[in-house]
Amino acid sequence: MEQHESPTPDNPPEQVGLSFLTLAYSLREQVDQHMLAAAGLSLSRTKVLQALADRGTLHQAELAASLGQAPRSVTQIVEGLERLGMVLRTGDPGDRRRKIVALTNAGRTALAAAEQAGMTTLRQYFGSLAPHELAALDALLAHLNTAITDDRTG
Repeated sequence: MEQHESPTPDNPPEQVGLSFLTLAYSLREQVDQHMLAAAGLSLSRTKVLQALADRGTLHQAELAASLGQAPRSVTQIVEGLERLGMVLRTGDPGDRRRKIVALTNAGRTALAAAEQAGMTTLRQYFGSLAPHELAALDALLAHLNTAITDDRTG
């Protein structure tokens, strides 16, 4: 598998790309389902908790920016997490229109369980690859990531 084969009518780049997108979606769904079963958290909610765990207390707008999501989407996720007791929202003393979001102990516990479930799921699927296959996939993903990054910035 050292040589790169030219695309054939059976596997043109766009078809391989669509297969990759379908597989990525299915994998995301599997990770999401395992996180929900283990911790009651979707991947989207887990990412919000991870941002708070990594960066500390944040204004909702800062949280949305750090996730690259629309503020309204993050507000809905935060409201759901607040109802579950996983985050605490308070008003900013300097600007009552702004909300500050903090991770609670319940949120930390759920986050740890969700992360463990996600890692176990990824280990299950990617661990089924031989070491050389995993290394090749890692290199291919890095190459695609560079192409996408270059396209965004260039």
